[in-house]
Amino acid sequence: MNPSTPSSANPSPGFELANAADIPSPALLLLRDRVEENLRRMIAIAGGPDRLRPHIKTHKLPELVRRQIELGITRFKCATIAEAEMAATAGAPDVLIAFPPVGPDARRLVALARTLPATRFAALVDDPGALADLARLADDSQPPIDIFVDLDVGQQRTGVVPGPAAFQLVQAIASARGLRFGGLHAYDGHLHQSDLAERTTACDAAYAPVEGLRQQLVAAGIDVPRIVAGGTPTFPIHARRPGVECSPGTCVLWDAGYHARLPDLEFLQAAVLLCRVVSRPGTHRLCLDLGHKAVASEMPHPRVVLLNVPGAITVAHNEEHLVVETSAAAQFPVGSVVYAVPWHICPTTALHSEVWVVEDGVARERWAVRARARRLNL
Repeated sequence: MNPSTPSSANPSPGFELANAADIPSPALLLLRDRVEENLRRMIAIAGGPDRLRPHIKTHKLPELVRRQIELGITRFKCATIAEAEMAATAGAPDVLIAFPPVGPDARRLVALARTLPATRFAALVDDPGALADLARLADDSQPPIDIFVDLDVGQQRTGVVPGPAAFQLVQAIASARGLRFGGLHAYDGHLHQSDLAERTTACDAAYAPVEGLRQQLVAAGIDVPRIVAGGTPTFPIHARRPGVECSPGTCVLWDAGYHARLPDLEFLQAAVLLCRVVSRPGTHRLCLDLGHKAVASEMPHPRVVLLNVPGAITVAHNEEHLVVETSAAAQFPVGSVVYAVPWHICPTTALHSEVWVVEDGVARERWAVRARARRLNL
Protein backbone atom coordinates (compact mmCIF):
# COMPACT_ATOMS: atom_id res chain seq x y z
CA MET A 1 0.00 0.00 0.00
CA ASN A 2 1.54 3.28 -1.08
CA PRO A 3 1.48 6.39 1.13
CA SER A 4 -1.41 7.92 -0.84
CA THR A 5 -3.66 4.88 -0.38
CA PRO A 6 -6.46 5.32 2.21
CA SER A 7 -5.48 3.26 5.23
CA SER A 8 -8.86 2.61 6.86
CA ALA A 9 -11.96 0.88 5.48
CA ASN A 10 -14.12 3.53 7.17
CA PRO A 11 -13.90 7.20 6.24
CA SER A 12 -12.58 9.08 9.26
CA PRO A 13 -15.11 10.24 11.90
CA GLY A 14 -13.57 13.62 11.22
CA PHE A 15 -14.38 13.42 7.52
CA GLU A 16 -15.49 16.81 6.28
CA LEU A 17 -16.20 18.23 2.85
CA ALA A 18 -14.52 21.60 2.32
CA ASN A 19 -17.38 22.91 0.17
CA ALA A 20 -20.24 21.25 2.06
CA ALA A 21 -22.05 24.59 2.25
CA ASP A 22 -22.55 24.44 -1.52
CA ILE A 23 -24.02 20.92 -1.61
CA PRO A 24 -27.82 20.54 -1.26
CA SER A 25 -28.79 17.68 1.01
CA PRO A 26 -29.34 14.82 1.05
CA ALA A 27 -26.53 14.07 -1.39
CA LEU A 28 -24.47 11.02 -2.27
CA LEU A 29 -20.70 11.56 -2.37
CA LEU A 30 -18.20 9.27 -4.10
CA LEU A 31 -14.66 9.43 -2.74
CA ARG A 32 -12.58 9.04 -5.87
CA ASP A 33 -9.33 7.85 -4.28
CA ARG A 34 -11.22 5.07 -2.49
CA VAL A 35 -13.05 4.01 -5.65
CA GLU A 36 -9.71 3.77 -7.46
CA GLU A 37 -8.23 1.68 -4.65
CA ASN A 38 -11.24 -0.67 -4.65
CA LEU A 39 -10.87 -1.20 -8.40
CA ARG A 40 -7.17 -1.96 -7.91
CA ARG A 41 -7.92 -4.48 -5.15
CA MET A 42 -10.71 -6.10 -7.16
CA ILE A 43 -8.39 -6.70 -10.11
CA ALA A 44 -5.65 -8.01 -7.81
CA ILE A 45 -7.97 -10.53 -6.15
CA ALA A 46 -9.22 -11.74 -9.53
CA GLY A 47 -5.68 -12.17 -10.80
CA GLY A 48 -6.22 -9.80 -13.72
CA PRO A 49 -8.96 -7.84 -15.46
CA ASP A 50 -9.70 -10.70 -17.87
CA ARG A 51 -11.13 -12.75 -14.97
CA LEU A 52 -13.75 -10.12 -14.14
CA ARG A 53 -17.32 -9.43 -15.19
CA PRO A 54 -18.20 -6.80 -12.55
CA HIS A 55 -21.85 -6.04 -11.81
CA ILE A 56 -22.72 -2.40 -12.50
CA LYS A 57 -26.01 -2.32 -10.55
CA THR A 58 -24.12 -0.88 -7.56
CA HIS A 59 -23.09 2.37 -9.25
CA LYS A 60 -25.06 2.67 -12.55
CA LEU A 61 -22.51 5.20 -13.79
CA PRO A 62 -21.04 5.38 -17.32
CA GLU A 63 -17.97 7.14 -15.90
CA LEU A 64 -17.12 4.08 -13.80
CA VAL A 65 -17.77 1.71 -16.69
CA ARG A 66 -15.33 3.73 -18.79
CA ARG A 67 -12.78 3.71 -15.97
CA GLN A 68 -13.01 -0.07 -15.66
CA ILE A 69 -12.51 -0.39 -19.42
CA GLU A 70 -9.38 1.76 -19.11
CA LEU A 71 -8.12 -0.73 -16.53
CA GLY A 72 -8.58 -3.62 -18.97
CA ILE A 73 -12.02 -4.92 -17.97
CA THR A 74 -14.05 -5.80 -21.08
CA ARG A 75 -16.98 -7.83 -19.72
CA PHE A 76 -19.79 -6.50 -17.54
CA LYS A 77 -22.91 -7.72 -15.81
CA CYS A 78 -26.09 -5.77 -15.10
CA ALA A 79 -29.71 -6.22 -14.02
CA THR A 80 -31.82 -4.13 -16.40
CA ILE A 81 -32.10 -3.26 -20.08
CA ALA A 82 -31.34 0.36 -19.18
CA GLU A 83 -28.14 -0.64 -17.39
CA ALA A 84 -27.14 -2.71 -20.42
CA GLU A 85 -27.79 0.22 -22.76
CA MET A 86 -25.81 2.56 -20.52
CA ALA A 87 -22.86 0.16 -20.39
CA ALA A 88 -22.87 -0.35 -24.15
CA THR A 89 -22.98 3.38 -24.91
CA ALA A 90 -20.09 3.82 -22.46
CA GLY A 91 -18.06 1.44 -24.60
CA ALA A 92 -18.52 -1.95 -22.92
CA PRO A 93 -17.75 -4.68 -25.47
CA ASP A 94 -19.63 -7.48 -23.65
CA VAL A 95 -22.69 -7.12 -21.39
CA LEU A 96 -24.66 -9.84 -19.61
CA ILE A 97 -28.13 -8.93 -18.36
CA ALA A 98 -28.40 -11.18 -15.30
CA PHE A 99 -32.19 -11.18 -15.35
CA PRO A 100 -34.71 -13.22 -17.36
CA PRO A 101 -36.05 -11.13 -20.29
CA VAL A 102 -39.83 -11.59 -20.30
CA GLY A 103 -42.73 -9.53 -21.64
CA PRO A 104 -41.65 -6.27 -23.32
CA ASP A 105 -38.11 -6.76 -22.04
CA ALA A 106 -37.64 -9.65 -24.45
CA ARG A 107 -38.44 -7.31 -27.36
CA ARG A 108 -36.22 -4.62 -25.86
CA LEU A 109 -33.30 -7.05 -25.60
CA VAL A 110 -33.59 -7.95 -29.29
CA ALA A 111 -33.85 -4.26 -30.21
CA LEU A 112 -30.81 -3.51 -28.04
CA ALA A 113 -28.71 -6.13 -29.81
CA ARG A 114 -29.74 -4.82 -33.23
CA THR A 115 -29.31 -1.13 -32.34
CA LEU A 116 -25.88 -1.47 -30.69
CA PRO A 117 -24.12 -4.26 -32.63
CA ALA A 118 -20.65 -3.25 -31.40
CA THR A 119 -21.56 -4.75 -28.01
CA ARG A 120 -22.06 -8.45 -27.47
CA PHE A 121 -25.23 -8.86 -25.40
CA ALA A 122 -26.31 -11.81 -23.32
CA ALA A 123 -29.20 -12.70 -21.00
CA LEU A 124 -30.39 -15.49 -18.72
CA VAL A 125 -33.09 -18.09 -19.12
CA ASP A 126 -34.35 -20.75 -16.75
CA ASP A 127 -37.68 -21.57 -18.43
CA PRO A 128 -38.36 -23.35 -21.76
CA GLY A 129 -41.41 -21.18 -22.52
CA ALA A 130 -39.52 -17.94 -21.98
CA LEU A 131 -36.71 -19.29 -24.17
CA ALA A 132 -39.17 -20.14 -26.96
CA ASP A 133 -40.68 -16.64 -26.79
CA LEU A 134 -37.25 -15.06 -27.01
CA ALA A 135 -36.24 -17.31 -29.91
CA ARG A 136 -39.33 -16.25 -31.89
CA LEU A 137 -38.40 -12.60 -31.42
CA ALA A 138 -34.70 -13.05 -32.14
CA ASP A 139 -35.18 -15.28 -35.20
CA ASP A 140 -32.13 -14.58 -37.35
CA SER A 141 -30.60 -11.83 -35.21
CA GLN A 142 -27.10 -10.92 -36.31
CA PRO A 143 -25.05 -11.03 -34.27
CA PRO A 144 -26.88 -13.72 -32.31
CA ILE A 145 -27.75 -13.02 -28.69
CA ASP A 146 -25.84 -15.09 -26.14
CA ILE A 147 -28.10 -16.94 -23.72
CA PHE A 148 -26.84 -18.28 -20.40
CA VAL A 149 -28.68 -20.96 -18.48
CA ASP A 150 -29.35 -19.55 -15.03
CA LEU A 151 -28.64 -22.19 -12.39
CA ASP A 152 -30.22 -22.29 -8.95
CA VAL A 153 -27.39 -23.16 -6.56
CA GLY A 154 -29.40 -22.71 -3.37
CA GLN A 155 -30.89 -19.23 -3.32
CA GLN A 156 -34.21 -20.41 -4.80
CA ARG A 157 -34.91 -17.04 -6.41
CA THR A 158 -34.31 -17.69 -10.10
CA GLY A 159 -32.64 -20.48 -11.99
CA VAL A 160 -33.02 -24.16 -12.71
CA VAL A 161 -31.31 -26.78 -10.55
CA PRO A 162 -28.25 -28.22 -12.34
CA GLY A 163 -29.43 -31.50 -13.83
CA PRO A 164 -31.53 -32.88 -16.71
CA ALA A 165 -33.76 -29.80 -17.06
CA ALA A 166 -30.73 -27.52 -17.30
CA PHE A 167 -29.13 -29.89 -19.82
CA GLN A 168 -32.26 -29.76 -21.98
CA LEU A 169 -32.32 -25.97 -21.86
CA VAL A 170 -28.76 -25.87 -23.20
CA GLN A 171 -29.80 -28.15 -26.05
CA ALA A 172 -32.81 -25.94 -26.82
CA ILE A 173 -30.64 -22.80 -26.93
CA ALA A 174 -28.22 -24.48 -29.31
CA SER A 175 -31.03 -25.20 -31.78
CA ALA A 176 -32.69 -21.74 -31.58
CA ARG A 177 -32.26 -19.32 -34.48
CA GLY A 178 -30.84 -15.95 -33.53
CA LEU A 179 -29.60 -17.25 -30.18
CA ARG A 180 -26.32 -18.79 -29.09
CA PHE A 181 -25.41 -20.75 -25.97
CA GLY A 182 -23.28 -18.34 -23.94
CA GLY A 183 -22.56 -20.49 -20.90
CA LEU A 184 -23.72 -21.11 -17.35
CA HIS A 185 -24.60 -18.54 -14.70
CA ALA A 186 -24.55 -19.39 -10.99
CA TYR A 187 -25.29 -16.67 -8.46
CA ASP A 188 -24.85 -17.69 -4.82
CA GLY A 189 -26.17 -14.53 -3.17
CA HIS A 190 -27.47 -16.50 -0.19
CA LEU A 191 -23.90 -17.18 0.94
CA HIS A 192 -22.53 -14.40 3.10
CA GLN A 193 -21.23 -16.16 6.20
CA SER A 194 -18.89 -13.95 8.21
CA ASP A 195 -16.43 -16.79 8.73
CA LEU A 196 -14.41 -17.25 5.54
CA ALA A 197 -13.87 -20.98 6.11
CA GLU A 198 -17.62 -21.55 6.50
CA ARG A 199 -18.37 -19.42 3.45
CA THR A 200 -15.76 -21.30 1.41
CA THR A 201 -17.19 -24.69 2.36
CA ALA A 202 -20.71 -23.58 1.47
CA CYS A 203 -19.55 -21.98 -1.78
CA ASP A 204 -17.67 -25.08 -2.89
CA ALA A 205 -20.68 -27.26 -2.12
CA ALA A 206 -23.00 -24.96 -4.08
CA TYR A 207 -20.63 -24.85 -7.05
CA ALA A 208 -20.02 -28.61 -7.28
CA PRO A 209 -23.24 -29.33 -9.26
CA VAL A 210 -22.33 -26.54 -11.69
CA GLU A 211 -19.02 -28.18 -12.44
CA GLY A 212 -20.82 -31.53 -12.70
CA LEU A 213 -23.19 -30.11 -15.32
CA ARG A 214 -20.29 -28.59 -17.24
CA GLN A 215 -18.56 -31.96 -17.40
CA GLN A 216 -21.78 -33.65 -18.61
CA LEU A 217 -22.18 -31.08 -21.37
CA VAL A 218 -18.56 -31.41 -22.50
CA ALA A 219 -18.87 -35.21 -22.50
CA ALA A 220 -21.91 -34.83 -24.79
CA GLY A 221 -19.86 -32.72 -27.19
CA ILE A 222 -21.36 -29.37 -26.10
CA ASP A 223 -18.84 -26.62 -25.50
CA VAL A 224 -19.40 -24.43 -22.42
CA PRO A 225 -17.93 -21.07 -23.45
CA ARG A 226 -17.89 -19.60 -19.96
CA ILE A 227 -19.18 -19.86 -16.42
CA VAL A 228 -20.13 -16.66 -14.57
CA ALA A 229 -20.28 -17.28 -10.84
CA GLY A 230 -20.78 -15.53 -7.54
CA GLY A 231 -21.17 -12.02 -6.23
CA THR A 232 -19.03 -9.97 -3.90
CA PRO A 233 -19.05 -12.26 -0.79
CA THR A 234 -17.87 -15.33 -2.74
CA PHE A 235 -15.71 -13.43 -5.21
CA PRO A 236 -12.29 -14.42 -3.75
CA ILE A 237 -13.39 -18.07 -3.60
CA HIS A 238 -14.47 -18.25 -7.24
CA ALA A 239 -11.35 -16.33 -8.26
CA ARG A 240 -9.37 -19.47 -7.42
CA ARG A 241 -11.33 -21.54 -9.97
CA PRO A 242 -9.60 -21.56 -13.39
CA GLY A 243 -11.78 -20.25 -16.18
CA VAL A 244 -14.60 -18.84 -14.05
CA GLU A 245 -15.64 -15.24 -14.63
CA CYS A 246 -16.17 -13.41 -11.34
CA SER A 247 -18.92 -10.81 -11.02
CA PRO A 248 -18.53 -8.77 -7.83
CA GLY A 249 -20.34 -5.45 -7.73
CA THR A 250 -20.65 -3.95 -4.26
CA CYS A 251 -16.89 -3.95 -3.72
CA VAL A 252 -16.44 -1.01 -6.10
CA LEU A 253 -18.15 1.31 -3.58
CA TRP A 254 -18.44 -0.96 -0.52
CA ASP A 255 -20.84 -0.25 2.34
CA ALA A 256 -21.26 -0.55 6.08
CA GLY A 257 -23.18 -3.83 5.86
CA TYR A 258 -20.53 -5.82 4.03
CA HIS A 259 -17.82 -4.12 6.06
CA ALA A 260 -19.46 -5.45 9.24
CA ARG A 261 -20.29 -8.93 7.94
CA LEU A 262 -17.30 -9.76 5.73
CA PRO A 263 -14.13 -8.86 7.64
CA ASP A 264 -11.90 -10.83 5.27
CA LEU A 265 -12.74 -8.55 2.34
CA GLU A 266 -10.56 -5.46 2.66
CA PHE A 267 -12.38 -2.94 0.51
CA LEU A 268 -12.91 0.71 1.35
CA GLN A 269 -16.18 2.49 1.96
CA ALA A 270 -16.18 4.93 -0.93
CA ALA A 271 -19.76 6.27 -0.80
CA VAL A 272 -20.85 8.76 1.86
CA LEU A 273 -24.21 10.47 2.32
CA LEU A 274 -24.23 14.15 3.21
CA CYS A 275 -27.29 15.24 5.19
CA ARG A 276 -28.24 18.02 7.61
CA VAL A 277 -29.90 18.52 10.94
CA VAL A 278 -33.31 20.00 10.11
CA SER A 279 -34.79 19.95 13.63
CA ARG A 280 -33.93 19.16 17.25
CA PRO A 281 -37.16 17.63 18.61
CA GLY A 282 -35.81 16.99 22.09
CA THR A 283 -32.79 17.38 24.34
CA HIS A 284 -31.12 14.28 22.96
CA ARG A 285 -32.74 14.07 19.53
CA LEU A 286 -31.72 15.17 16.06
CA CYS A 287 -33.89 15.04 12.95
CA LEU A 288 -31.91 14.61 9.72
CA ASP A 289 -33.06 15.00 6.11
CA LEU A 290 -32.12 11.38 5.35
CA GLY A 291 -35.42 9.59 4.85
CA HIS A 292 -36.41 6.46 2.92
CA LYS A 293 -36.06 8.45 -0.32
CA ALA A 294 -32.34 9.02 0.26
CA VAL A 295 -31.04 5.79 1.80
CA ALA A 296 -32.00 2.15 1.30
CA SER A 297 -34.58 1.19 3.92
CA GLU A 298 -35.30 -2.47 3.16
CA MET A 299 -33.14 -3.68 6.05
CA PRO A 300 -33.46 -3.35 9.82
CA HIS A 301 -31.63 -0.50 11.52
CA PRO A 302 -28.91 0.65 11.46
CA ARG A 303 -29.50 1.66 7.84
CA VAL A 304 -26.62 4.11 8.05
CA VAL A 305 -23.54 4.59 10.18
CA LEU A 306 -23.25 8.25 11.16
CA LEU A 307 -19.59 9.21 11.03
CA ASN A 308 -19.62 12.40 13.09
CA VAL A 309 -22.51 11.76 15.51
CA PRO A 310 -21.20 9.44 18.24
CA GLY A 311 -23.50 6.80 19.72
CA ALA A 312 -26.49 7.71 17.56
CA ILE A 313 -29.50 5.39 17.85
CA THR A 314 -32.31 5.52 15.28
CA VAL A 315 -35.76 6.10 16.79
CA ALA A 316 -37.79 6.91 13.64
CA HIS A 317 -37.34 6.72 9.88
CA ASN A 318 -39.84 8.20 7.43
CA GLU A 319 -39.96 9.31 3.81
CA GLU A 320 -37.89 12.47 4.33
CA HIS A 321 -36.76 12.24 7.98
CA LEU A 322 -34.36 10.20 10.08
CA VAL A 323 -34.65 10.81 13.83
CA VAL A 324 -31.80 9.71 16.07
CA GLU A 325 -31.02 9.93 19.76
CA THR A 326 -27.55 10.89 20.91
CA SER A 327 -26.06 12.38 24.04
CA ALA A 328 -24.09 14.69 21.74
CA ALA A 329 -27.20 16.36 20.28
CA ALA A 330 -26.28 19.73 21.79
CA GLN A 331 -23.18 19.83 19.58
CA PHE A 332 -25.31 19.87 16.41
CA PRO A 333 -27.38 23.04 15.89
CA VAL A 334 -30.01 23.08 13.16
CA GLY A 335 -28.24 23.24 9.79
CA SER A 336 -25.24 21.16 10.90
CA VAL A 337 -23.83 18.80 8.28
CA VAL A 338 -23.83 15.10 9.14
CA TYR A 339 -22.02 12.39 7.17
CA ALA A 340 -23.28 8.81 6.94
CA VAL A 341 -22.16 5.54 5.33
CA PRO A 342 -25.14 3.53 3.99
CA TRP A 343 -25.63 -0.01 5.20
CA HIS A 344 -26.63 -1.13 1.67
CA ILE A 345 -25.17 0.95 -1.14
CA CYS A 346 -26.76 -0.64 -4.25
CA PRO A 347 -30.39 0.47 -3.68
CA THR A 348 -29.14 3.70 -2.09
CA THR A 349 -27.43 4.74 -5.34
CA ALA A 350 -30.68 4.14 -7.22
CA LEU A 351 -32.40 6.77 -5.04
CA HIS A 352 -30.10 9.57 -6.25
CA SER A 353 -30.23 11.23 -9.65
CA GLU A 354 -26.61 12.34 -9.32
CA VAL A 355 -23.48 11.76 -7.27
CA TRP A 356 -20.87 14.31 -6.22
CA VAL A 357 -17.32 13.17 -6.92
CA VAL A 358 -14.92 14.14 -4.13
CA GLU A 359 -11.18 14.66 -4.62
CA ASP A 360 -8.87 16.02 -1.94
CA GLY A 361 -11.81 16.81 0.32
CA VAL A 362 -13.68 18.87 -2.29
CA ALA A 363 -16.76 17.90 -4.31
CA ARG A 364 -15.45 18.79 -7.76
CA GLU A 365 -17.99 17.42 -10.24
CA ARG A 366 -21.38 15.78 -10.57
CA TRP A 367 -22.13 12.54 -12.39
CA ALA A 368 -25.68 11.62 -13.42
CA VAL A 369 -26.76 8.19 -12.15
CA ARG A 370 -27.91 7.46 -15.67
CA ALA A 371 -29.02 3.85 -15.35
CA ARG A 372 -31.26 4.36 -12.30
CA ALA A 373 -34.01 4.88 -14.89
CA ARG A 374 -35.85 1.80 -16.15
CA ARG A 375 -35.76 3.14 -19.70
CA LEU A 376 -33.15 5.20 -21.53
CA ASN A 377 -33.75 5.11 -25.29
CA LEU A 378 -35.04 1.57 -25.76
